[in-house]
Amino acid sequence: MVDAQISAPIGVGVTLREGAFQTLKANFRGPLLRPGDLEYDQTRKVWNGMIDRRPALIARCLGAADVIAAVNFAREQELVVAVRGGGHNVAGSAVCDGGLMIDLSLMRGVQVDAKARTARVQGGTTWGDVDRETQIFGLATPGGQISVTGVAGLTLGGGYGYLRRKYGLSCDNLLSVDIVTADGQLVVASETENSDLFWAIRGGGGNFGIVTSFQFRLHPVGPLVYLCAPAYDLAQAKTVLQAWRDFMATAPEEISSHAVFWSMPDLPMIPPELHGKEFVLPVVVYAGAPEEGERITQPLRTLGPILLDMSGALPYTVLQSFSDAPVPNGNQYYWKSIHLDGLPNAAIDTLIDLAGQRPSPLSPLPIWHFGGAMNRIEPTATAFWHRRIPFMASFDAAWTDPATAEQNMAWVRDGCTAMRAFSSGGGAYVNFPGLGEDGEAQVRAAYGDNYERLVALKNKYDPTNLFRLNQNIRPTVRTVQGL
Repeated sequence: MVDAQISAPIGVGVTLREGAFQTLKANFRGPLLRPGDLEYDQTRKVWNGMIDRRPALIARCLGAADVIAAVNFAREQELVVAVRGGGHNVAGSAVCDGGLMIDLSLMRGVQVDAKARTARVQGGTTWGDVDRETQIFGLATPGGQISVTGVAGLTLGGGYGYLRRKYGLSCDNLLSVDIVTADGQLVVASETENSDLFWAIRGGGGNFGIVTSFQFRLHPVGPLVYLCAPAYDLAQAKTVLQAWRDFMATAPEEISSHAVFWSMPDLPMIPPELHGKEFVLPVVVYAGAPEEGERITQPLRTLGPILLDMSGALPYTVLQSFSDAPVPNGNQYYWKSIHLDGLPNAAIDTLIDLAGQRPSPLSPLPIWHFGGAMNRIEPTATAFWHRRIPFMASFDAAWTDPATAEQNMAWVRDGCTAMRAFSSGGGAYVNFPGLGEDGEAQVRAAYGDNYERLVALKNKYDPTNLFRLNQNIRPTVRTVQGL
């Protein structure tokens, strides 16, 4: 075989010789895929169909030893590194052009200790995997709201879910991790071991290493929870949003909620006469006795004529996959968010206008409400900084025709710009970063006063910025020219 050209972290081509590849192969248990191999094209795909990148090599890890071998190989050969967990990150950072994709998607084991109320979860696991195993015991940890979301990416970036006001963020329920650092060492990070690293990975993203397993704290949830989900015509949006805002101001912490503007999807469970109809929907989940949830949320179901009421008690696992069908794998996505100081009437009016301007009916515009347990943790206690914000607007563009990409992305950018009038602190959720094009300014805003401490830890654990295809915290110790 001829030598292959693979791009390096410093942006110049390097020659990957067949001998180096064979050395890796001899120390690697999982599949190693190169362009032209049978499973290569399917494996390089990620959830966002907008992303079309071609790694020179895909290392499909089966365990921590494979991850160590891949990291050492990438460092020694000076390769660009992308790390795939669930592959659901909207920016597509799980895959790179011309470098090494370290793929953990075959590592999906979940072990539950029901007595201790903990779960040990491998790095390629999805939230659907976790919920399926923990719900056997009526337990859960705060996770994503789409079942195919990867545990790793969501948790490392913070982790908003339906249990956030009762039990906090995903990263708040992390007890320990096994993580491979840039020097190829497998270490444990927890409150008592490598505690500085443990602080950093709870919100600091994939900047500090590759997590091969997570240990989570579990809570009694389910098997049934109550979902309040009445869809109202967009014409009623102001009344609905004001009532929802006022309701959430005094709602118990068992309730986590967002309100969403959307169009009725063309799905079998939606009456055909409603397909394409624009609506506003307060999505309210009660993490407690379903009958109590129904009683408390009843006022949100009496705000006017309802297009479709999806409210009711349902299994927690069904709730967690409720949004899977409307946001399927392979559509094109571009998501950005902005934190809001509040939701005054003027902000509601602006959001209604923006919802009416959506270029694609596939694009939701959710307004997230926060508070409760996630707020009681000090912003400096973990890397996740924005714990005092009451609301967040997320512009989640989705479309199928590549020719409309710029139009849809412009709606997102214009929406975030318009909502700055209601956001004094700035900042955005690192898991909804667009394509990461805002660079260091966006990262600084996301981490606030924690940013300099994160830079110091990046200098310690990844001074050459090996792990840089993420919402990157750039090191200031530059041992490789051009970083």
